[in-house]
Amino acid sequence: MNKPIFKLFYLNNAFGSFLLLFVLILAGCGPAITGKQAAQIPKETAKSPEAYFCPKEDCGRVLEEHIGSADFSVYCALYDIDLKNIISSLARKSKTADVKLVMDSSNYEGQVRGDAVKMNDGERQLMHDKFCVIDDYMVITGSFNPTDNDNNYNNNNIIVAYSRILAKNYGDEFEELWNGEFGNGNSVEYPLLYVNNMKIENYFCPEDGCSSRISNLIKNAKSSVYFMSFSFTSEDIADSIINKNDLDVRGIFDSQQASSKFSQIKRLQEFGIRVKKDTNKYKMHHKVFIIDNSTVVTGSFNPTLSADTKNDENLLIIHDKKIANAFLREFDSLWQK
Repeated sequence: MNKPIFKLFYLNNAFGSFLLLFVLILAGCGPAITGKQAAQIPKETAKSPEAYFCPKEDCGRVLEEHIGSADFSVYCALYDIDLKNIISSLARKSKTADVKLVMDSSNYEGQVRGDAVKMNDGERQLMHDKFCVIDDYMVITGSFNPTDNDNNYNNNNIIVAYSRILAKNYGDEFEELWNGEFGNGNSVEYPLLYVNNMKIENYFCPEDGCSSRISNLIKNAKSSVYFMSFSFTSEDIADSIINKNDLDVRGIFDSQQASSKFSQIKRLQEFGIRVKKDTNKYKMHHKVFIIDNSTVVTGSFNPTLSADTKNDENLLIIHDKKIANAFLREFDSLWQK
């Protein structure tokens, strides 16, 4: 690219001085040239995301089938795992593909072994992620741990997303965990992308500030805010909900976690927010916000201080009415109970 050449002449008369001043003013009003191209929001065409809900749907079977379909790689970061069919499917696939697993040390009981398994040290934070990246184009995430309890008793969700860009984000995060970078890392490369014109946002905690992302969505809500939360102690997110009390706002808390002295359930009730404890004698394990019946927040992130500042977590925000309707049916089902 040719560079502009600027020449400055010495002008010793009034007209020349005026002309020089005029040229300088015009130059200052022109567009800035930075030499850097503005970042483009990536877009791609792919199969639409799918949502599943356990225990009424067999999330473990869904995960097993996708692991079995892998051609060359399966990389999973899982807080916990004990489902025999998932452990067996990972073992089988490791004979024909690159299979790696990172899990939290607090849940390790020798259920998986080998050089392809790594853990955090467990001293400072939790490796609380729940995701798998398959063949660099598929991401499976949500609140679901591949355990007997999460599959058969606790209320959970998984999203199966088909996107090479999203898989790049999750693959980069997995690589950090695999290399021992727990509780920190680089900011996500593609926080915003489009799949079939569907807007998707993706963040990882603590580096991407997950709590502020949810608070901003709530602050911009126009008609409704619904949530299902296993553990909810974040005052900032609670403040955002309280400030939207003029909208249709409802929430479901896990009954056991709601008994914690740091739970925000009583505070929300005091401000007139309609919230309930779930009735599942096991766990209501969702980490979900539904905004304006058109945007869904899911992933491993509980709205807590530890999740926002210490733990390894992932957050997926999908702006799509079809996906939102699926989560609304799950919310209504638990709300009615």
